[in-house]
Amino acid sequence: MNTEKSHQATLKRLEKFSRFTDSSIRIPFTHFKLGAESLIGILPVVGDLAGLLLSSYVLFEAQRLGVGWGIKLRIIINMLIDFFAGLLPIIGDIFDVYFKANTRNTRLLARHLSQ
Repeated sequence: MNTEKSHQATLKRLEKFSRFTDSSIRIPFTHFKLGAESLIGILPVVGDLAGLLLSSYVLFEAQRLGVGWGIKLRIIINMLIDFFAGLLPIIGDIFDVYFKANTRNTRLLARHLSQ
């Protein structure tokens, strides 16, 4: 498989993953969507650790694609913001609905690969 097709296949997987973790469930009568990670994050500490582990998938794919440390560092920063904010009771859960770290990181990776 050529590099372009491989990158597109990876991005397609990451977009599905991000949609599942960040915005797969629409809140009725609103425009808000949340994902599996938001639901898991409701569990104190353990849910946030599980979310961090899930988010590492985007970093794993970035590493597999040979992305430089600058982009990987930005991915890690987004992961850590999401993790530490999620540790705050209630406020962290609300923050997670808006921040959508996996979607941010997938878009970051897509922009980098399109250059």
